Amino acid sequence: MAVNKNALIRYKTIDKCLQNNFKQWTLNDLIEAVSDALYDYEGKDIDVSKRTVQLDLQMMRSDKLGYNAPIVVYNRKFYKYDADDYSITNSPISNQDLTKLSEAVSFLKQFQGFSHFDELSSMVQKLENHVYTQKTNEKSLIDFEKNENLKGLKYLDKLYQYILKKAAIDITYQSFKARQESTFTFHPYLLKEFRNRWFIIGKRNKNEGLMNLALDRIIALNKSENSFLPDVTFDSETYYKDVIGVSVSPHLEPDPVLLYVNHKHAPYVLTKPFHHSQREVSRDNYGVTIALDVQLNFELEKEILGLGEGVKVIAPERLKRNIKERLYDAVDAYETEINDKNLQTIAKRLEHKGFGILNHIYTKRDIRKLKTNLDSYIKEHNEQAFGMREVLKKIPKLKDTLFNKNFKKLIKSIDKDVFLTKAIYFDKSPKDNWYVTWHQDVPINVLEKIEVDGFKSWTNKKGVISVCPPENISKNTFAMRIHLDDTTNKNGALKVIPGSHNKRLNDEEIKLISNNSIPFISEIAAGGVQLIKPLLLHASSPTIVQKRRRVLHLEFSSIKLPNGLQYAEHQTL
Repeated sequence: MAVNKNALIRYKTIDKCLQNNFKQWTLNDLIEAVSDALYDYEGKDIDVSKRTVQLDLQMMRSDKLGYNAPIVVYNRKFYKYDADDYSITNSPISNQDLTKLSEAVSFLKQFQGFSHFDELSSMVQKLENHVYTQKTNEKSLIDFEKNENLKGLKYLDKLYQYILKKAAIDITYQSFKARQESTFTFHPYLLKEFRNRWFIIGKRNKNEGLMNLALDRIIALNKSENSFLPDVTFDSETYYKDVIGVSVSPHLEPDPVLLYVNHKHAPYVLTKPFHHSQREVSRDNYGVTIALDVQLNFELEKEILGLGEGVKVIAPERLKRNIKERLYDAVDAYETEINDKNLQTIAKRLEHKGFGILNHIYTKRDIRKLKTNLDSYIKEHNEQAFGMREVLKKIPKLKDTLFNKNFKKLIKSIDKDVFLTKAIYFDKSPKDNWYVTWHQDVPINVLEKIEVDGFKSWTNKKGVISVCPPENISKNTFAMRIHLDDTTNKNGALKVIPGSHNKRLNDEEIKLISNNSIPFISEIAAGGVQLIKPLLLHASSPTIVQKRRRVLHLEFSSIKLPNGLQYAEHQTL
């Protein structure tokens, strides 16, 4: 039975309504939904009678179209599907339509081999395979790539209709980078598929360039009241000529790209080229060099990274640098994993030895971001770089990078009740050659001096009032030194004496122990941390290489001070 377009729209709309079990659907509700759908497609009001929708329901219940829809009426006025997972889109094709589809496939197959038919060949194979499986009830002979869980596919037909009818749309959209959604008018020109994802290409307004929106980031769309803005200069054939993927810079000339592909991966790249401009330049016993003329974009980098160790960028230098950086970051992501066994070991070592070291807590990207934020602030505010106190209060955006997953996991494994009591930034420049002799650190930073039993030795350094605790406070406090540069013995790494944190020492005891002990040299790579207990005996050496040594020094405690005494930072983690 032939079915006109409006009838199919009505069936599809009723089907979508009856799938929604969160609403009770009366006949009037269905009539209203169908009227709205027809208005969206036709752009004008179409009178839908009660009789029309009743006949539609009857037709959907029958087997004339192969639907056999289990539509039931309950409470004498509400309609629903008797099967929760039913949809007419899941219904098998009727024998009559199957016969017509077979005839259509046979007709289309006559054109195979002609150049203008190349783009339709995969479509014919899909149709032929579908007809075969429907007729024989056997398993499919062809398994095409598909992503049935991809979001946004429900908008595909609507967008196609809007492009066909040259209609502007109001779209609610949220990109992966945006913090919140936004709604704007969009003028669609083209639907494009790349790597099983769909994009809509168009403009927001006359003065802006073309942009592409991913369908899986669309939240809602409707026909706009604004007039459609055509772009007579847009030509899809030439627009994507010099790119891989969908990211296009219209005024950017393509770059000559040279890639060396090893012998293991070369056959895959030669039989499935990156781009139509790909050509072989040379080959040797180890691989093949290919050339492309393309714009440098995200999709090109993704294709190269997809071959992993199988490909090397020869030129241009900018692309080579980007790929190297992304590969380093990928390795970093693996190296910065910390497991429970490592955490247990470091916690025990901190308790018994008074210190512990963990490398790869922060990625190289994290370290770059921390250094950039610190240098920018110091330059802008002309701040003293060495010994800058309350650094996290002055530069709060450091916290987003500093308090990462590894940081929190490490801190909680030592003491789940701790809070931050001090944050200082030390920047030892290459020209500085100062060093510290053997000593113990004991102060805890507080906002004001209040006499409290059990606390003594108040000090006041640069306006910051501190108090020295009794020895047993060592159980509930520790410091973390986050290294932003590689630290070695040659540029002033800390020397520590393991186990020296259990007692407050006088000057004679410090001299005796330091002269008769073999210290541990705390050499730490950028992105690593050193944990230190109060009273741990430590010193540093004079610098003999001219390299910066930047360190963020944080102190933590889980002690609740009595009588209103407050820590200066006191930030809960």
